[in-house]
Amino acid sequence: MNKLEPAITLASLHKDVRHDSGPKHVTGTAEYIDDMIEPAGTMHAYLGLSTNAHAEIINIDFSATKAAPGVIGVLTGDDIPGENDVSPSHKHDEPIFASGKVQFWGQPLFAVIAETRDQARRAAHLVKVTYKDLPVSLDVRAAQAAGGALVTEPLKLERGDVAAGMAAAPRRVKGSMAIGGQDHFYLEGQISMAVPGEDEDVTVFASTQHPSEVQLMVAQVLGIRHHAVTVNVRRMGGGFGGKETQSNLFAAVAALAAKKWNRACKLRPDRDDDMTATGKRHDFVVDYDVGYDDTGKIVAVDAVYGARAGFSSDLSGPVTDRALFHADNAYWYPAVRVRSEPLYTNTVSNTAFRGFGGPQGMLAAERWIEDIAYDLGKDPLEIRKANFYGTDTNNVTPYHQTVADNIVHRVVDELETSSDYQARRAAIVKYNAGSPILKKGIALTPVKFGISFTATWYNQAGALVHVYKDGSIHLSHGGTEMGQGLYVKVAQVLADAFGVGLDVIKIMGTSTGKVPNTSATAASSGSDLNGMAAWDAARQIKERLVVHAARLYQCSEASVQWVAGGIQAGDKFVPFAELAASAYLNRVQLSAAGFYQVPKIHWDRATGRGHPFYYFAYGAAVSEVTIDTLSGEYTVDRVDILHDVGRSLNPAIDIGQIEGGFIQGMGWLTTEELVWDDKGQLRTKAPSTYKIPLASDVPPVFNVKLAEWSVNKEPTIGRSKAVGEPPLMLAMSVVEALSMAVASVVDYTIAPRLDTPATPERVLMACERLKGGRQ
Repeated sequence: MNKLEPAITLASLHKDVRHDSGPKHVTGTAEYIDDMIEPAGTMHAYLGLSTNAHAEIINIDFSATKAAPGVIGVLTGDDIPGENDVSPSHKHDEPIFASGKVQFWGQPLFAVIAETRDQARRAAHLVKVTYKDLPVSLDVRAAQAAGGALVTEPLKLERGDVAAGMAAAPRRVKGSMAIGGQDHFYLEGQISMAVPGEDEDVTVFASTQHPSEVQLMVAQVLGIRHHAVTVNVRRMGGGFGGKETQSNLFAAVAALAAKKWNRACKLRPDRDDDMTATGKRHDFVVDYDVGYDDTGKIVAVDAVYGARAGFSSDLSGPVTDRALFHADNAYWYPAVRVRSEPLYTNTVSNTAFRGFGGPQGMLAAERWIEDIAYDLGKDPLEIRKANFYGTDTNNVTPYHQTVADNIVHRVVDELETSSDYQARRAAIVKYNAGSPILKKGIALTPVKFGISFTATWYNQAGALVHVYKDGSIHLSHGGTEMGQGLYVKVAQVLADAFGVGLDVIKIMGTSTGKVPNTSATAASSGSDLNGMAAWDAARQIKERLVVHAARLYQCSEASVQWVAGGIQAGDKFVPFAELAASAYLNRVQLSAAGFYQVPKIHWDRATGRGHPFYYFAYGAAVSEVTIDTLSGEYTVDRVDILHDVGRSLNPAIDIGQIEGGFIQGMGWLTTEELVWDDKGQLRTKAPSTYKIPLASDVPPVFNVKLAEWSVNKEPTIGRSKAVGEPPLMLAMSVVEALSMAVASVVDYTIAPRLDTPATPERVLMACERLKGGRQ
């Protein structure tokens, strides 16, 4: 057994265990920040947002606001003792409060502090701002036409001779694909509450996926050291990447007010202001040129990924990097060159979202697979299979990492059989031939998703474990709970390691005061990192207890064995609680700080080469749809999924993640449309105008299975694989199925080239375009 691999043999892992907060969610007793009892004298903040997308600020008149009932004061950039910046990329390009000019509609200008939230909210709308308009660039094509200003350095990945490959290719296809963005639409919006302490101290309760970054930003804004700031997170009501960096501003404003007036302060925006002022998934326009042969095998790929980054860098660099990392999806390109363009626009700065650029990269790959299939008159699945990575050869990625764990062939073959794909496709072709109005489509698409932060230093985690003398256990780690089940999975790891029941484990909220320098709970790495850190802490305590037990019970250390409920010391069984009590009496340390760093990974961005991913997660989905060619309306009739999570830590939780990820991905690709008007104002900023999937949108037949035969080749916790992000990309099968249905109106002779989101309007227009013989 690899020395890095935990020896987990008991019964807590790999079992269906309910979410630790499940009963609280159902009964409404789960405590979120807005449910917390507020300290006496708590103030409330509300942000004032710009009403211009790009302009010089000529004057701001606060007189009416300061005279309004309950107003305590107004915060602007001049009130910040430290740095007026919360840029996660540390490029100093994201002020808390705009100064001198605004760069997007909805940019915070000030915060009103009042006795009640209603008073702060009303007073914030009394401020009068005078602007002088500046030129506006709102989308990818406009930014490119204006000269292509970038918010951060682009990336190029290249392998092989692209020019020679293109020249030798018997066939070529060129095209562009517009890929829409997405709002996170978490149930709990952005919120923070700050409580001042003595000296420089401040405690911040934040709805954030990255407590240590909030700690850093609050310290930076206040001009103090990190140790004076404690950030606590018990749970979030959803995150999806929207609370990885976007929480920084809200926490900083609350902390700034709390320290200025020495009173607790809470900040919670309305939903429309939250959607206006916080970043989204990046929308892309991908321009591509692909060479291929008469069998459909790709010879060369050359593509540019233009992304609407917004007004500042935020995470646009790593997001567009990861789009390139997944430009291959599951396919081998003999020669490839892909380039990113993180473009400056006068829109909110886009940010992390589940998949972190990977979905956009993969969707473009599926587009040119589709183009090839329609050109050759073949089933796109045939083209996909022809281009899969090999297992021994043809397995080097555009970033020069060898794919050593490829199981995509088996996953796809098994799903093709279990879903009866071939027979169903034949039946659909026959149905379409006899149905002039309603048309059906079916598609099977694969997923290969790299697991690890591409920022290598984030691939670390810490945990703090205390065993008390009654045998109860206190668990803290750096991961955050946003509904995904991380807390219960890590608790399962700890219970398994000590051989005790989950009822013995007390799951503590995440706190920078207990586990320092934590990484964001992102990149699907929460269980991998924090599970191993918790196991390492348990290992340390267990080693001390073995030495103690051997001495106490006068047996060899080798004869002390961990069993369910305690230890076996020679011929004596000792319950865990009894062992803990005796260890305390004999002055044995019963606390440990665990740590884990991911091995093997490395990445050189300057050369575009390295081994950025520890392993890959795989999956495949078959989706079947029906469209109405007269209206563009459609239904998703059936979905079959086979997904690889290695040896699942908790199958029930993992299946829930797969189902939820698929539906969220389907929403992104079909109904969730972000619309800005020509002045730069977001118009889809509420449930009334932004259409997320409903319960009625879930396919009536929805079959989800785990690849139970899969075991991670790398020594991860329990030989499991990450599950957070990869399932979202399974929803590409819905777009591909819609494409087949659209293409049927011209007997599959023209590639439909649906942009996303594939709304009913776009489906209808595509049908009309194809009927007119236009590509």
